[in-house]
Amino acid sequence: MSDLPRKAVTRTAKLAALPLGIAGRATWGFGKRIVGESAELVGRELQQRTAEQLFKVLGELKGGAMKFGQALSVFESALPEEVAGPYRAALTKLQEAAPPMPTRTVHAVLEERLGEGWHELFLEFEDKPAAAASIGQVHQGVWHDGREVAVKVQYPGAGEALLSDLNQLSRFSRLLGPLIPGMDIKPLISELKDRVSEELDYGLEAQAQQAHAEEFTDDPDVVVPQVVHQSDQVLVTEWMDGIPLSEIISDGTQEQRNRAGQLLARFLFSGPARTGLLHADPHPGNFRLLPGGPEGEDDWRLGVLDFGTVDRLPGGLPATIGESLRMTLDGEAEAVYELLCAEGFVKETIELDPDAVMDYLLPIIEPAQVEEFTFTRGWMRSQAARVADPRSPAYQLGKQLNLPPSYLLIHRVTLSTIGVLCQLGATVRLREELEEWLPGFVPEDPVDGEEAVAQA
Repeated sequence: MSDLPRKAVTRTAKLAALPLGIAGRATWGFGKRIVGESAELVGRELQQRTAEQLFKVLGELKGGAMKFGQALSVFESALPEEVAGPYRAALTKLQEAAPPMPTRTVHAVLEERLGEGWHELFLEFEDKPAAAASIGQVHQGVWHDGREVAVKVQYPGAGEALLSDLNQLSRFSRLLGPLIPGMDIKPLISELKDRVSEELDYGLEAQAQQAHAEEFTDDPDVVVPQVVHQSDQVLVTEWMDGIPLSEIISDGTQEQRNRAGQLLARFLFSGPARTGLLHADPHPGNFRLLPGGPEGEDDWRLGVLDFGTVDRLPGGLPATIGESLRMTLDGEAEAVYELLCAEGFVKETIELDPDAVMDYLLPIIEPAQVEEFTFTRGWMRSQAARVADPRSPAYQLGKQLNLPPSYLLIHRVTLSTIGVLCQLGATVRLREELEEWLPGFVPEDPVDGEEAVAQA
């Protein structure tokens, strides 16, 4: 029944060709330098050709390779423009499309998971997939009660394919690393591997999506489709139209960009506070812009899809984040440093300059310093270059900092969201969202009794 396992050899061969292609281009680059061409120009062209090959291969694959491409794509805004430009379109395509599963395979999965009479559950079912993701594809249909639905069908053998691809990519991580300045690729791949079993479990995904759907019912800003039916390898949810965020990035008006950016930031910080869950896959393919916000049809709401990867935060985002950010904005370097040490961001055997640590945190601090901040690719590239340059203090300090496991997903989701905001070029009132939703960012008012004692 599975088409993926039969293609495993082909997929592995394509992935294995990546380092060979990189090595070949390195030899070509060496030859160009021998004949006197600028090392900078040769290096730039070499990186560009490597990136084009990487994303061409990823675009032809399902499984872990596509998952890696989606995760990497949110950092596209950190790339030098001359490198990012040629394959930005390929990244967007990767987020939205993949080769479809044969119709006979889709029907076989539906029959196995929903029963021989699965057709009777639908008034209509479209065999041609409407969208594809790393572990499954989505079909449009009409449920037996008349609701338009999205039917997510998991690729047979998806788990094995994911792990196989990610294991291959992990072996090449050192060669892929230079594509994104300042980013260590290997931990990203390792984290994706850790999340595979969770994402394959549509029961967990259904629980997370329904929790969000119930919390955001009638919300003026955020829309989450209700879960209609769930079984192994099949998830049926309400259908949601709207403009994919990737289209807003490429062709949206500035008003749409700003609104999408504001709502994306709002969802990032309000979701954990309201549901105890963090949507941990913030690439543009998982968001839509829907007409009909608080100001009427000309306003917009944010539609959110795909809850296969979430971080469970029963108390919301850790108050340490808000407290350290607030103290950083107040210039309390020593207090911030002590808090980071207590949380394990600085190991006991290491001593760092508190002011240097605050400088390192600039990408998170700067947008919160002002009433509104315009996120741009240029700003993102400058921040990435600052922490990627081995000669810079930020680079040296970054190697000494530690990221506690409990903050791993929070850190990646925050950086990924900032990356998408930069792709949008959105002007966002980030501080407003922090004050509303981030625990610890606004100091708690003392209770009446404490006030009385203080005044006495």
